[in-house]
Amino acid sequence: MPTLIDVQRLTTQLPMSQGWGEVVHLDVTGSTNAEAADRARPWSPVLAELQTAGRGRLGRAWQEVPSAGLAVSVLVPVPPNPGWLPLAAGLAVRTALSDTGVAVGLKWPNDVLATEDDDRKLCGILCQMVPDASGVVVGIGINVHHDRDQLPFPSATSLRLVGAEVDRTDLAAAVLRQLRALHEDLMAGGNRAKGVHAAYRAACTTIGREVDVHRPDGSVQQVRATAVDDEGCLVVRGAGGSATVAAGDVQHIRPAGVPPRP
Repeated sequence: MPTLIDVQRLTTQLPMSQGWGEVVHLDVTGSTNAEAADRARPWSPVLAELQTAGRGRLGRAWQEVPSAGLAVSVLVPVPPNPGWLPLAAGLAVRTALSDTGVAVGLKWPNDVLATEDDDRKLCGILCQMVPDASGVVVGIGINVHHDRDQLPFPSATSLRLVGAEVDRTDLAAAVLRQLRALHEDLMAGGNRAKGVHAAYRAACTTIGREVDVHRPDGSVQQVRATAVDDEGCLVVRGAGGSATVAAGDVQHIRPAGVPPRP
C-alpha cells in the first residue's frame, strides 16, 4: 500500500523561515488548483491523495488513483513575463526527476516524458491565473506508483514503470524547491531570467523535431519546431514560412520506420 505524504517531513523541508507557507494535505479534493486558488496563500503547497475533478491543459479531465501519484498546487506571484512560468514549471519537474536518476525529456510547453519508455508522459502541468490576476496557481501531477492499467491513456507512464521507486514526500519537496528557484530567477529578470530561458531550451526535446500542432480551433499543422522565443512561444517552420505557437497541443512525429506505441 502506498505511503501517505508525510506532512511533518515536508514542512521541515519547506520551512516558513525560508518563505514557505503552510503545507496543506488533503485526503480528497476536487482539484488542488482550485484549493490553492481559494486559499490564496502564496507559496503554501496544497497536496491531495486523491483528486476527483483535476483538469489538464485544453480542459482535459484527469483523475488520480488514490496515493499513487503526486498532485500538488501552489500559488505564486506573477512574473514579469508570465508566458515563461509554465515552461519553468516543466523544467523544475524535469530537473527534480533527473536528480533521482530518471531519464526524462521535456516536450513544449511542459510535458515531462520518460525517454526509456518510448517518450510516454510522466507529468502534466496546468498554470491558472487567479481571477484578480494577483497570482498564478501552478498545478503539477506526476505519475509515481501507477501500474500500466491504472494510467488514463496508452501514451502515459509512471516512475514505477521505468524502474524508479520514489518517495512522494521527497519528490514534492524537490519539485517545489526547483520551482521556487526558477521563479525567483524569472522575477529577477535580466541575465537570471535569460539563464532560465537557456536552460529550458537546452532541455526541450521538441526543438529540431517534426511535430503536429493541434490548434485550439481543431486544425492540425505538420511543421518543424525550430526554437522557443523570448516570450516562451514555440517557433515553427512549415510550407508557409515561420510562425509562433502560443497555445495548442504539440505531438512529436515518430521517425520513419518506428512503429506506433501499442
